[in-house]
Amino acid sequence: QVASFQGVAVRSLSTSSPHDHPEHGRLVYKGNLAKTVLGVKFFSYSTSIFNLFMMPYIMLKSGIGVESLLVQAAFYGLIGIFTFVTPVTLHILTKGYVIRLYYKDEVDTYTAITYNAILAEKATVFHQKDVKIPDITKMFTTFYAKTKSMLVNPTLFPNPQDYNHLMGYDKSSFFKFEDLEEVKEADER
Repeated sequence: QVASFQGVAVRSLSTSSPHDHPEHGRLVYKGNLAKTVLGVKFFSYSTSIFNLFMMPYIMLKSGIGVESLLVQAAFYGLIGIFTFVTPVTLHILTKGYVIRLYYKDEVDTYTAITYNAILAEKATVFHQKDVKIPDITKMFTTFYAKTKSMLVNPTLFPNPQDYNHLMGYDKSSFFKFEDLEEVKEADER
């Protein structure tokens, strides 16, 4: 890598790839919806906070405080749904979306980076043997890492072998070559 610093060429002697992370390993996947997920969650949180701060003003100016108890409960319930339920639902739906996935060859571990409830990046470390594929296809789950559901797009893996190894497709096969030869021998008899 060559970088320019005030007209002087500086050569980096680093041997690692720009996709390597010293702690997590080699980058094998990068989700293309990471900025969208962050933006939608941020917008939802900011509108909820805005609603909480505007409620006293709206209550004072609208005169809803003098109406019946039933009208107050309906109004508070409607505002509460948009203020609290929407961000919680968005978090539940997107908490397993993997924004980056790293792999360490030496120890056969993966590190999945996701967003937590406060929009900070959260690292989940798991072994390949901890990966479970759901029996029934689920909408927001590609695989389970231990018990946590993860969502990745298989077409975004630059190297298909990385996806195959993650899912365990490279280790198990539906039939082995030896089994095929046994079937052939049985047919010949």
